[in-house]
Amino acid sequence: MNHGTRSADTMTKQTIAFLGTGLMGAPMARNLLKAGHDVVVWNRTREKAEALTADGALLAESPAEAASGADLVITIVSDGKAVADLLFSQDVAKAMQKGATFVDMSSITPQEARDHAERLAAAGIDHLDAPVSGGTRGAEAATLAIMAGGEEPCFERAKPVLEALGRPVRVGPSGAGQLAKLANQAIVAVTIGVVAEATLLVESGGGDPAAFRDALKGGFADSTILQLHGRRMSEGDFTPGGKSSIQLKDLNNIIAEASSLNLALPLSEAVRTRYRALVEEMGGGDLDHAALYRQLKEREQDLS
Repeated sequence: MNHGTRSADTMTKQTIAFLGTGLMGAPMARNLLKAGHDVVVWNRTREKAEALTADGALLAESPAEAASGADLVITIVSDGKAVADLLFSQDVAKAMQKGATFVDMSSITPQEARDHAERLAAAGIDHLDAPVSGGTRGAEAATLAIMAGGEEPCFERAKPVLEALGRPVRVGPSGAGQLAKLANQAIVAVTIGVVAEATLLVESGGGDPAAFRDALKGGFADSTILQLHGRRMSEGDFTPGGKSSIQLKDLNNIIAEASSLNLALPLSEAVRTRYRALVEEMGGGDLDHAALYRQLKEREQDLS
């Protein structure tokens, strides 16, 4: 698919191939369309990408077709293996033009990101690892935290596009974005764990969890996780914004990265054990990661 010559005003309007239009990717692609970019979409499940044509996206039959002629190729898929498959098995790297930029917004390991950057650089293609935080709400509202790793000139060229999705910050060279995302996910997972414990403590003692959250607003213990996921916990609403299976994958990557740096992360290791129970023993992989509260409640019931 030849998308034509590049726009003269490449800083404001670009041709973007967006690969992976699931829970996060679909609203992100819509925000790029709202910003005035030409967006070509592809998804493994065709219907998810096809739905975006109503918003003005072009539908590609393959990821390589989407990438051909694009200024930027953005991916947000399940893991590093899926990213490598798109790049090197499904020929996205071969289809990209020299001087184009590959922006991987998936959550993968820092080493995988560095490997992809090296292989693409050999083909004259720039690379940013730019994972995100903020869940589906952040994707829809274009308020995602975007943690980017890569060369500064490449980041500056991609920044105007990324600003249509949220707040991009370059945190270092290739792999640094993924390292920051792992650190982010460690904070998220451990905080969800303690919010679940605090919620159970208040409920079990006869307190009103909604009033409890309100009482803590603006205080030192307040957080987005307390307010949003605390409400999910007390209401039993675990419709996925961020899946528990993905949280477990991130925790596995966190522990592996820490091990490679000769670090021990006891809180992360403890909460990983609980997510393993939720995903592998309770079958809760497709539930929101706030469902760790359900795992905690069942554990307490088993002990009583």
